[in-house]
Amino acid sequence: MTPQALPPSRQKILEAATDVVRAKGYAATTVDDLCAAAGVTKGSFFHHFKSKEEMVLQAVAHWGSWTDGIFAAAPYASAADPRARVFGYLDFRRELLDHEVPQFTCLMGTLVQETYETHPAVRAACDRGMSSHVAFLTRDIEAARLKYAPDAAWTAESVGYFIQAVLQGSFIFAKAKQDAAIARGNLAHLRRYLESLLGSPDQIPR
Repeated sequence: MTPQALPPSRQKILEAATDVVRAKGYAATTVDDLCAAAGVTKGSFFHHFKSKEEMVLQAVAHWGSWTDGIFAAAPYASAADPRARVFGYLDFRRELLDHEVPQFTCLMGTLVQETYETHPAVRAACDRGMSSHVAFLTRDIEAARLKYAPDAAWTAESVGYFIQAVLQGSFIFAKAKQDAAIARGNLAHLRRYLESLLGSPDQIPR
């Protein structure tokens, strides 16, 4: 089912889960919490999902589809130059930091830190989702590498994973500090690093 085709009550639960789990974590989130946030009954919850884990697995898929749409529709995604798209992605990520901490952090990153050993199905779903986002980034990074650094020894995939490692680590510090300042600083350092690989996005494309 596409997100648009979901029954309204299921949609509400999945959307509530992305907010509640990012704020409270997997173990601390109860079915009652989810029902209260979604405005549905427990009967409605168990009509759609056999368990909290089953719901979270579907929430991960829902989150992945939703975020894919957000990044695909972002203004930077339509830039003709691949280097501009790479740096536009960073700028877009920086803009997201203006929201409250739970709103800019990652559902998959939150889940996998807590469940990687105890809930293998959740870990695997998060791995697929985060790796899919890296593959999304890799397309633009590789196009920029071919155009601006064709002799570079690094791979686009390795840079994609590095970008995500910086972001996920930044989210952890934002939670610890309850502030996005360190995340903003990390993105500034990341931008300088990418400029060392690809050149400045302000340079005239060759």
